Amino acid sequence: MTAPSSSITTRKGGRWIEQWDPEDETFWKETGEKVAHRNLFFSVLSEHIGFSIWTLWSVMVLFMGPEYGLTPADKFFIISMATLVGAIVRVPYTFAVARFGGRNWTIIAATMLLVPTIAAFVVMEPGTSFGTFLVCAMLAGVGGGNFASSMTNINSFFPLRKKGWALGLNAGGGNIGVPVVQLIGLAVIGASGGPRLLLGIYIPLIVVAAVLGALYMDNITSVKNDTGAAREAVKDPHTWIMSFLYIGTFGSFIGYSFAFGLVLQTQFGRTPLESAYVTFIGPLLGSLIRPVGGWLADKYGGARITLWNFVGMGAATAVIVVASMEKSLALFTTAFIVLFVLSGLGNGSTYKMIPGIFQTKAAAKGLTGEEAASYGRRLSGASMGLIGAVGAVGGLGINLAFRQSFLSVGSGTGAFVAFLAFYAACFAVTWAVYLRRPAASKATATTASEAKTQLSYAEV
Repeated sequence: MTAPSSSITTRKGGRWIEQWDPEDETFWKETGEKVAHRNLFFSVLSEHIGFSIWTLWSVMVLFMGPEYGLTPADKFFIISMATLVGAIVRVPYTFAVARFGGRNWTIIAATMLLVPTIAAFVVMEPGTSFGTFLVCAMLAGVGGGNFASSMTNINSFFPLRKKGWALGLNAGGGNIGVPVVQLIGLAVIGASGGPRLLLGIYIPLIVVAAVLGALYMDNITSVKNDTGAAREAVKDPHTWIMSFLYIGTFGSFIGYSFAFGLVLQTQFGRTPLESAYVTFIGPLLGSLIRPVGGWLADKYGGARITLWNFVGMGAATAVIVVASMEKSLALFTTAFIVLFVLSGLGNGSTYKMIPGIFQTKAAAKGLTGEEAASYGRRLSGASMGLIGAVGAVGGLGINLAFRQSFLSVGSGTGAFVAFLAFYAACFAVTWAVYLRRPAASKATATTASEAKTQLSYAEV
C-alpha cells in the first residue's frame, strides 16, 4: 500500500513517519526514496563529525612534543582508551534509535560531541597530567557510538536491494571524518597553529550538525526495540562470526587510523608535520572505497568479495613486515596505504553480508514477502550494533599490539606479524562458513531448508 506524504506528521518529540514500507516498490518510487535519501545525507553529516571527534586524539598526540612529558607508550595508551570507549558505547547507541527515534537521537548524539571537544580545548597544554588527557580521550569515545545509531537508523530506511549501497555510503561518509580531522590538523600544524585552533573549528560544526538533523531528519514509528530479536541475535552464531570478520576489516581501519601517524613518528623519526602529510591519505582512500565494497557485494556476493579482500590485506601486511625490517619508509608507507584501502573495501562487503544472512535464514524458515523482510530487518538491526561494537574493539587490539611491540622490540614489526596471522584466520573462517558449504550441502544437509540456506550463503 502506498503511504502518502501526509504519513510524515509532527507530534511531541519531533517528525515521525507513521507508515514505512521500503520493500513496496510503488511506495519507494513515489515517497520512500526521496525521504530515505534526505535522512541518509544528514545522517552522514552527523556521523562524519562523530568520527572526527572519536579520532581527534590521533591528531592531538602529534602536537604533544617532549614538553608534554609523555612517552610513545603513553600516547598509544591514550588513543587506545578512545578506541575502547567508542566500541563500548556502540551497543547502547544501537538501541537508542528505537527508544528515542532516529532523528531525535541524532540531535542528542551530535550535541554530546561538544563535551569531549570543549574538555580538550580547556586542558590541551603542557603540564596537564597524563590522567587528565586520558579522561578527555575517553570522553571523545562517544563519537564512535554515532556509527552504530546511524547505521541502525539508515538500515530501517532502505529496502534490502539497496542496503549494500546505502549502508556503504553512510559508513563511508562517516569514516571520511577520520582523514578530514587529520587534514585539518595538517593545515593547523602547517600554519604553526596550536591544538586549540583545531578544536575551535569543530565546536561550531557540531552545533550545525545538530541543528540540521533537527530540521531535516525523521523518526520512524515502526522501529521498536525488540528484546526478543536482540536475544535471538546474540544466540545466533552468525552474529559472532560476522563480529570476528568485522574485527579484521573495520578494526583494522579504525586501529590504523589512530596509530598511523604515531607509528611514523616513533619508528621512522618523522616530525609531526611530516607525519601529518601522509597520515590522512590511507583513511581517506579507505573511506571513499567503502561504498564500492558494498556495491561489489550487492553485485557479486559479500562473502566472495570479503574472502579475496582478506587475501589482499594479508599480502599488503606481508609487504609491510618486509619494509619494517628493511627500514624502507617509502615501501612501508605505500603498503600501509594499500592496507587502508583494502580495509575500507572489506568494511563495505562485510556489512552488506549482515542483512543478507538473516534474509537467507528467513527464506529457510519458509517466510516470504514482507514477513521475510521484517524478520531480516529485525535480526540484522539487532545484530549490527553488537557487530559494530566488537569490530571496533579490534581497533583497541591494534593499538595495544603496537604499544607492546614498541615496548618489546622498538618497532611495529611484531604487531604486523600478529595482524598477518589474524587475516589468515579471517580468510579461513569466511571460506569455511560462507563459501565451502554450498559444495557440501547435498552431503551434509539434513533437511531441504538447511540445504537451501547453505546454498544461499555464498550470495550474501
